[in-house]
Amino acid sequence: MRRARARIAAGRLAQTPRGPIEYAVAGNGPPVLFIHGAGGGFDQGLAFGADLAAAGFRVIAMSRFGYLRTPLPADASPAAQADAHACLLDALDVPRAAILGGSAGAPSAMQFALRHPQRTTALVLAVPAAYAPREGGHSALVVPTGTEALFDTALRSDFLFWAASRLARTSVVRAILGTPPQAVERATAEERQRVARVIEEILPVSARRLGLLNDAAVTSRLERYELEKIAAPTLVFSVADDLYGTYDCARYSAAHIPNARFVGYSNGGHLWVGHQREVFEEIARFLKG
Repeated sequence: MRRARARIAAGRLAQTPRGPIEYAVAGNGPPVLFIHGAGGGFDQGLAFGADLAAAGFRVIAMSRFGYLRTPLPADASPAAQADAHACLLDALDVPRAAILGGSAGAPSAMQFALRHPQRTTALVLAVPAAYAPREGGHSALVVPTGTEALFDTALRSDFLFWAASRLARTSVVRAILGTPPQAVERATAEERQRVARVIEEILPVSARRLGLLNDAAVTSRLERYELEKIAAPTLVFSVADDLYGTYDCARYSAAHIPNARFVGYSNGGHLWVGHQREVFEEIARFLKG
């Protein structure tokens, strides 16, 4: 917990018309606004965007509504979050940026591209929590086995999450990370270490709980956006065995966003285990292009 608190102490606060927004910046070059997924914060954005920063981009990572030091407002919808993203860019004097939305960060990334098209140089949607038609009107996303149980227990307490990450690691990988445990078992040592870091960096979960609750509410009733009106060059990728079911969401989004490119992987789960290098090389090529 001391390490976790030291890690999140590195964030800075921007005062904006939408309230204080926590952020951090890494790298130099064309700006990329990294919109983190559930259980994240600016620290997750920095970790996931490290390869882009090393490749010559300026990664701007923020904590979304309810995460770490960014408060949860009364209106925490994806549209309101998108406008808050624009306010953060204003505060940093960034007129235009590429927008990268991962997982539960995808709804506000898409809303940003729709609401602020002149400020969006490119859009990347990674394993996106997005609308896809389902038979019987079911939710677009799938809830992995055990997620609700862990949400009601381990995700309520820093100690319980720490204990679950050690005593029930397989359940955490499956239910929280949305990744088949066997994908991690057969991965390289480097990729197994990356998964371990992702789990470790969810701590302190207590400082992320309001954001997690809001994300759960948003992703349980995902709406279809006007995808045909997204004008920015778009890259969408997902993994077929993602236990959250984002593969169909990604394909549907890419099929309806004009000139979007879809990249799919057959295995690796929600964390695209085994494809880290490919994924970020693909993103870097796309953004440079």
